[in-house]
Amino acid sequence: MPERNGILMESTNNDRLNVLQKRLNAYYKAEEKILRSQSFSIGTKQLTRTSLAQVQAKIKELEEEIAIIKDRGTVKRRSVRVVPFE
Repeated sequence: MPERNGILMESTNNDRLNVLQKRLNAYYKAEEKILRSQSFSIGTKQLTRTSLAQVQAKIKELEEEIAIIKDRGTVKRRSVRVVPFE
């Protein structure tokens, strides 16, 4: 659970950023493999990779999500409205 002082939130965002970066790197590798060859054979089996458009769409999505986390920083900011009681 995120704490209000931001310490745990920082860890959570950094963890999320690391996971997203690893996934993005995996998608970059997949894109490179697709660009080299869309289909390939192993023995007598013919295999076809997923579509390049799908991989590139996911890369764009991950890049945007990483940018949002980096722009937002490690601590979520929130405003609070105080209403005094009489």
